[in-house]
Amino acid sequence: MSDGAMGRKGVPVRLDKVSFSYGEAPLTFDVAFAAAEITAVMGPSGSGKSTLLNLVAGFETPQSGRVLIGGADVGAASPAARPVSMVFQENNLFAHLSVAQNVGLGRSPALRLTETDQAAIAEALERTGLGGKEKRLPRELSGGERQRVALARVLVRDRPVLLLDEPFASLGPALRDDMLDLVAGLHAERGMTVLFVTHQPQDARRIGQNVVFLDNGTVAAAGSADDFFAGAGPEAFRRYVGESAGNAVSRDIARKPT
Repeated sequence: MSDGAMGRKGVPVRLDKVSFSYGEAPLTFDVAFAAAEITAVMGPSGSGKSTLLNLVAGFETPQSGRVLIGGADVGAASPAARPVSMVFQENNLFAHLSVAQNVGLGRSPALRLTETDQAAIAEALERTGLGGKEKRLPRELSGGERQRVALARVLVRDRPVLLLDEPFASLGPALRDDMLDLVAGLHAERGMTVLFVTHQPQDARRIGQNVVFLDNGTVAAAGSADDFFAGAGPEAFRRYVGESAGNAVSRDIARKPT
């Protein structure tokens, strides 16, 4: 990107003895995420994966403990004030706004855009394969294209931390692979710190450098993706992945981008 973004690196993220509860069994997170690396956050349904991301983003507030981003305690910071971008499974596009306007929200919520902003939007659309579709409405796009719009908005926001909450779960395998490769390419350019929630072992193996595995509302294990998928993960992780999924992951290893 021409906007001074090239060379920007991610920052470390840490949940320091964080506890949170929806009124049921408490969730407890004590874990660090390496700067400028992609970490897959995995675990059974209800284990706290989305909650962990929401705590980092500021959509949830810990009952105790600290959320540190780049070493700074962001507990008092609103979601908008945190150095974080987030892409959800539902891409949060505004139906009445064009592609370019939806991306422009990443620069100005009021869409008061400078020439520099407009240039950054055009470049982000080109980078995500949406050039020429600036004036289309979300309903005129495919599911994959709508997620590309959400990623383009991430690019113009230009934050050092990117949170992905199963954004490609509804896509077919080939399109999901394309989107994962796009994320990997953007990460190679920007060096963001990426926390990526997924239920798909193949997805984690395809782009993940690290794995954090949640079980029963806490961090059961953390380590390199290579170690996890070589069998070094905890027994609960091996059960979670399952033999058939593990075999599929092994077949995918040769296809993992470098």
